[in-house]
Amino acid sequence: MKSSERLFFKKHKAQIWVETVIYILIAFVMIGLVLSFVKPKIEELRDKAIIEQSIEIMNNLDNIFSEMLIPGNKRVVEIGIKKGEFIIVASEDRIEFEIQSRYLYSEPGETIYVGNLNVTTTDLGKYADVKITRDYSSQYNIAYQNSEETKIITKSSVPYRFVITNEGEDVSGKIKINMDLM
Repeated sequence: MKSSERLFFKKHKAQIWVETVIYILIAFVMIGLVLSFVKPKIEELRDKAIIEQSIEIMNNLDNIFSEMLIPGNKRVVEIGIKKGEFIIVASEDRIEFEIQSRYLYSEPGETIYVGNLNVTTTDLGKYADVKITRDYSSQYNIAYQNSEETKIITKSSVPYRFVITNEGEDVSGKIKINMDLM
């Protein structure tokens, strides 16, 4: 084999490697472009599912409170929080769930009613703040660990276990519901 033939084969092999690297780079760019459009949509769908599950959890709590008619009655409830915050505002007898989401659950600035729940969406630009609220002030005196403090429960990989107790009527005639973490 002559030196000119060897040079031709070396150039040909180098050209194959350059083409391979270019094709791989093009594939990575295409994958990156697809992910840049698909990832926000996936996050939006995940947030929508979390909001709907939170509404279901809060409706279940509402049902549990109304079923606990006898003083001393206790229930253990598991509440999973994957994203957002579950807030017990004991001083105002209110329970809230708040999440920063890519999903707009309702028109920004508008409060919608889902059963006994108020859902308010606030537009924050790239994200929205969705707040689900249930006010119990007309029926129950909500307490956290027998106090009127506000308790913020954040996301966790394992569900929280609450013991919910009917403590009987307070001086105002409302049923006192105490919530404790196990």
